[in-house]
Amino acid sequence: MRDPWGGPPDPTDAYAAPPGPGRHAGPPADPWSPMPPDATDSPCAPGAGVLPGGARRVSLRRAAAGDVWAAAPGPAEVLPGGSGGVATLTAPAPPLPPRTGRRAHARAKVRGEGRGFLARAAAVTAGLTAAGALLGLVRDQILAGYFGAGAETDAFLVAWTVPEFASTLLIEDAMALILVPAFSRALARRPAALAGDPVRELVRGTLPRLTLVVGVVAAFLVAAAPAVVDLLAPGLSDRALAVDCVRLTATCVLTFALVGYCSAALRAHHVFLPPATIYVAYNVGIIGAMVLLREPWGVRSAAAGVAVGGVFMVLVQLPALLRELRTRPGPVRRPERAAAGAGGEGRLVVVGLIAPVVAFSLIRQSQTLIERFLAAPLPSGAISHLNYAQKIAQMPMILSLMLCTVSFPMVARALAAGDPEGARRRVERDLLMAAVVVLAGAAVVIATAPRIVELLFQRGEFGRADTVATAAVMRVYALGLLGQTMVGALVRCYFSAARPLWYPAAAMAAGLAATAAAGVPGAAAWGAVGIAAANAAGITLTAVLLLRGAHRQTVPVRSGPLGEDLLRLAGAAAGATGAGWLCSVAIGPAALAVAVAALAAVAVLLLFLACSPRAPELPLLPRLSTRRRRTAHGRPHRAAPPAADASPVGGDVPLGHKHR
Repeated sequence: MRDPWGGPPDPTDAYAAPPGPGRHAGPPADPWSPMPPDATDSPCAPGAGVLPGGARRVSLRRAAAGDVWAAAPGPAEVLPGGSGGVATLTAPAPPLPPRTGRRAHARAKVRGEGRGFLARAAAVTAGLTAAGALLGLVRDQILAGYFGAGAETDAFLVAWTVPEFASTLLIEDAMALILVPAFSRALARRPAALAGDPVRELVRGTLPRLTLVVGVVAAFLVAAAPAVVDLLAPGLSDRALAVDCVRLTATCVLTFALVGYCSAALRAHHVFLPPATIYVAYNVGIIGAMVLLREPWGVRSAAAGVAVGGVFMVLVQLPALLRELRTRPGPVRRPERAAAGAGGEGRLVVVGLIAPVVAFSLIRQSQTLIERFLAAPLPSGAISHLNYAQKIAQMPMILSLMLCTVSFPMVARALAAGDPEGARRRVERDLLMAAVVVLAGAAVVIATAPRIVELLFQRGEFGRADTVATAAVMRVYALGLLGQTMVGALVRCYFSAARPLWYPAAAMAAGLAATAAAGVPGAAAWGAVGIAAANAAGITLTAVLLLRGAHRQTVPVRSGPLGEDLLRLAGAAAGATGAGWLCSVAIGPAALAVAVAALAAVAVLLLFLACSPRAPELPLLPRLSTRRRRTAHGRPHRAAPPAADASPVGGDVPLGHKHR
């Protein structure tokens, strides 16, 4: 056979198509010349090779004389065989272009990439958290109205320590601080995974072990309930009732662990609606149990409601989590070799990785244990006064931390993507916004404490003396609200990295030691008020230590400028407190007095932020000195910042005027 590329083809050439049905017989001709189609031809356009198995078409181009036939565009490969003896051309398929258009943009915004996502998520979380807090107030009102502030309520509140401790450890702090960064890293690896799904591997490696461990702990608490009561409140007047309540509430250890796991996974997926509904479901379960079981069970009905509410919390999140785990975005490539470290997140249960977070959460919640321990020998009702005062005083803190809860997955994603500067800007902005909210709430609480307690609780078994005692404790508790908020927000800077640090646990231990040292003489001298003052002093010390050490961590928060801005806000909050107190004492009806005092306090604080030249800048508050220009269509338009100072999506801004 001669060289097939040396000249015109002849009958001995191997690549000439033999005569057959649907083929043109006759003198040898160029096999690549176009021919009229017939019934046996491919439906593809002339000049295209069809690959076996439904592969893509490869267009052919004719090169200059003497050139080799090639696939266009892209590299081609000539292989033997093919239909009818004709060579089959193959070429690698180019990657699919990214989706564009309205639907793709909307899909990106749903997953947290749009500018308004953070605001919408915060609004949804705020609304549902406020609904859960209001239901919590209704729950406490029913508890106070049914059982008052006596020995029976004290026995239940000792058992209430178990769900309080479990919620902090398993829902709010430890579980979220461990799992949100872990799921964020797994989601960041998901598009590039060659084999398997990192998110599902993380679930398979952690959820069964977690369920086993917390199930054993719950069973142990049920069996050891008498010892738990003796440890928490020695000398309690109704020990048997407290033991029964502890056995009922101990079941929440298992359910709260599952709730915290689901919440962390969904927030890492930027799904915030189901996690925001958990406390609505929880309080609905407790309220329903108290209303239905009050007559036969007494205060034990509230303990049974804790068990029912824990189940409700799992049920409202489980469908959304299962839906997210079934969804795998993007095409899955054929595995060539297992990705390195594909199952690394399964080692999450290693003690060295989770111990710092667990230690911090345990020490933080131990403040409640110290309060109950110091209040147990006090006259009957002291534990109840501390509980009711704390529930009301902490509402501003809960509202202020909602933004940090929403933005924590963003911070973890930024660190996973190697953007510590973006994480720092977001954390600093969130700290200032949380401080404004909590200081406004603290001003209202301190100014109107007696009127708030009178409005919410003074009915049924809850008398005027209980109102006065609870209001005094509540005012002192409010002094530590800024410290509580800063601890809850700053600890995310330490625990957003792949390996958590021990410094937050050490700072929390120092604050706990200060609480215990000040609480013993405080309880002896001033009773419940002294215990509340020790709590405020200890948590404030922890906040100062965390702020001072934050600049050396993974998210390098600038502690100096941030501390100065917080002090200015605290000074403005003191003036707002005075304005609110004047309004509360001048107005008779409790509801009207609280409303007017709240408006006055918030107005004074916002006026300071808007007018004072030394007030910190916040992205959601306009400044009166800001100059605006009008565009051609007449709408006010703020001049764009320089490129070097441009803020990322989400409205992150630097702190203070000197950092503009």
